[in-house]
Amino acid sequence: MSTRKAAVIDMGTNTFHLLLVEINGVSFKTIYKEKIAVKIGQGGINQNFLAPDALKRAMHTLRHFKNLIDGEDISNTFAFATSAVRNAENGPEFVQTVKSEIGIEINVISGEQEAQLIYEGIKLSGALNGQMELMMDIGGGSVEFIIGTSQEVYYKESFEIGGQRLMELFHKHDPILPEEISKLKNHLSQKLLPLLKAIKTFNPTGLVGASGTFDTLTEMYFESILQCKLTGPHVFELPLDDFKSIYHDMLSKNHEERLAIPGMIPMRADMIVVAATLIDFILQLIPIRSITCSHYALKEGAISRLLIAEQTA
Repeated sequence: MSTRKAAVIDMGTNTFHLLLVEINGVSFKTIYKEKIAVKIGQGGINQNFLAPDALKRAMHTLRHFKNLIDGEDISNTFAFATSAVRNAENGPEFVQTVKSEIGIEINVISGEQEAQLIYEGIKLSGALNGQMELMMDIGGGSVEFIIGTSQEVYYKESFEIGGQRLMELFHKHDPILPEEISKLKNHLSQKLLPLLKAIKTFNPTGLVGASGTFDTLTEMYFESILQCKLTGPHVFELPLDDFKSIYHDMLSKNHEERLAIPGMIPMRADMIVVAATLIDFILQLIPIRSITCSHYALKEGAISRLLIAEQTA
């Protein structure tokens, strides 16, 4: 069976991801992957604006990605932009500049499209086992929630409550103050009313967290039990008690102290406080003993679609 190469660029609000793969019918092999903390939402996300410094970092990173893509002689590139770009008044201008100056065509996807791709990525990871699950992906700009099984999606919605937004709104002191946590959770209880209704309707019995924050939490968990996190599997279990222990430990630490936590991924050291607070809020809504953490998310959802297209061609 013939193989072909493809590139996926996931332009998140906090992190830009590049994934270069070789597709072979029903499976794919990663040629190269890289993530860079571009922080395109920094300095303007709550004003719906991409700040000049953020745009510089984005252009520099995309030029770097394009060089890598060209170096592998890849002609199929799928670039997705999410919350920060889709909500920015100067987002369309940025997209046009990237196309004309770098030659990458960016697909600015809606929150619903983003949620669907995340679901397809989680499904590809093997994290779904047939029961009704609540799935979540915490981005810098938005958070996607999906309720469904390995067969069907019953609910999906994107909320503009991502880590960068929450950090700028509530994480004013370091360590974060108890009253800031309280204000953040009150904010979530208002913003997430549609999700609360959906949880009551569909009654999910498991929680699956996708990539980003959940990758960092599993790294910290494996370090805490003095085990090496295997690189092969795409799905990990994080016991609820261990999450609680990690979370409460982080609340008492400042930036430098969080950086020193074994397993902490440096680019997550700030946003993880509000992201973990969001997870803690969600855990009050569903009865679980452990969180399933999927290493796959949006970019693997795009790969899943390429695999399906290959099989039906």
